[in-house]
Amino acid sequence: MRSNTYTLIFTSIVTIILGFLLSLAVTALKERQDLNVEIDIKKNILQSLDFGPSAKSPWTPDTIQSIFDDNISSIVINAKGETVIGKSPEDINPDVDLNLYPVYIKTMDGEINGYAIPISGKGLWSTLYGYFAVESDGMTVKGITFYKHGETPGLGGEVEKPWFRNNFKGKKFVDNDGNLVGIQIMKGSVDETSPDAYHQVDGISGATMTSKGLNNFLMDDLKIYESFFNRIRTDGGA
Repeated sequence: MRSNTYTLIFTSIVTIILGFLLSLAVTALKERQDLNVEIDIKKNILQSLDFGPSAKSPWTPDTIQSIFDDNISSIVINAKGETVIGKSPEDINPDVDLNLYPVYIKTMDGEINGYAIPISGKGLWSTLYGYFAVESDGMTVKGITFYKHGETPGLGGEVEKPWFRNNFKGKKFVDNDGNLVGIQIMKGSVDETSPDAYHQVDGISGATMTSKGLNNFLMDDLKIYESFFNRIRTDGGA
């Protein structure tokens, strides 16, 4: 009887200790995963704003954090494009703050050099998440990145490749009258002689539905931020 009691107590203690250690391991792993996601998002914001690693200066989590801290600030805007004082992107609760939106601002030598906004929407097989960057003029594309999607490699998955993303640089998403026209991904190559070429980019072969989805959700996101960018175009700054 005494032996059975001892065994029960010993087993209980071991179970409690193992459970505690497992809990610590899970917590540490979750914190590491969350940090990796945060760094990856910051990397994509930087890339959309035309930062990038080089052979002499490869990116590590620490360098990404340092570059971000040194060059990127952020604000929160409302549906009217007005800055919400006292709010940061981290404060936004998507379940409650339905009309608050983050903007990331690149500053170089004391001057604004671009703005990045989050974009997301349905492709063919998945929801795509990324960042869309705009030059300081509030109308010209600076860059675009995608950090999460489940599109088919070699087809819709090409959205993350530099050859596709670079097509967006220098394109304009408003016409000469200041009307929002978005960016149109073509089926095939852009006809550079077309009067609409200024807001068109080369398409991805075999990825019509992914391209159509990107066209649609990018336009939807630009509509959300149009009041803000219109203020930039009109007033010349955030």
